[in-house]
Amino acid sequence: MFFYVAKIGWFLVQPLAFIFVLAILGLALSWFGRRRSGTGLVLLALALLAICSFSPLGLVMTAALENRFPRPAIPEKIAGIVVLGGSFDTRIARTRGGFEFNEAADRVTEALILARRHPEAKVIFSGGDASILAEDVPETISAKEFFTGAGLDPSRLVLDGKARDTFENALYAKRLADPKPGETWLLVTSAFHMPRAVGCFRKAGFPVLPYPVDYRTPGGGEVFRPSNATVRNLEKVHFAVREYLGLLAYRLQGRTDALFPGP
Repeated sequence: MFFYVAKIGWFLVQPLAFIFVLAILGLALSWFGRRRSGTGLVLLALALLAICSFSPLGLVMTAALENRFPRPAIPEKIAGIVVLGGSFDTRIARTRGGFEFNEAADRVTEALILARRHPEAKVIFSGGDASILAEDVPETISAKEFFTGAGLDPSRLVLDGKARDTFENALYAKRLADPKPGETWLLVTSAFHMPRAVGCFRKAGFPVLPYPVDYRTPGGGEVFRPSNATVRNLEKVHFAVREYLGLLAYRLQGRTDALFPGP
């Protein structure tokens, strides 16, 4: 139930949709004679759109997530690498064949580099079908094609095609890994997603060493300089708001060990 509520809820409250609803509500109030209230809502919608599109708000919000877990030093011997799904566009793969990366491709490309540096390590890829409006295919199909096509020994690759969200990633990955005391397992996911992911793995009782990838923001003072492409600034707000709401919802549901998990 949580999975479906979260998906539908996010569709309704995502920033651009929320701004659109505010504007429509404002126009409706004006139409029915509540011009002052209606005009106020329309102006508020325009102001929010301008802030999201032209300011560094999204960069700052995302950077706070990405900076939460610094990239660690990796011990010489690791038992395995857990890679969370989100790197493949399954709709394109399903309709055109092969596999197609999206903007989070670093999750699997970095995992492949790590796997080659640590040939003794298992690679667990966790990513099922997260769609709700149409039947899709699990990311594991694309992941298998990518990893084996890039030369990874199939005997090292473990695929989880059941997980639909981050909490299920943690639960199923733990079952597949069956981690032993003293083992080191790396967790590879996007830097902005790492706090929620670590919180879920801790709740599942699976100790992991966070290895963030797929950074979306620059370091230092550059984070306060917005992109010239307004859609990129708006996109940053979109993903940051989704992640902060995800942290809140997961904590309220007891899926993470803290509101904002840290090292």
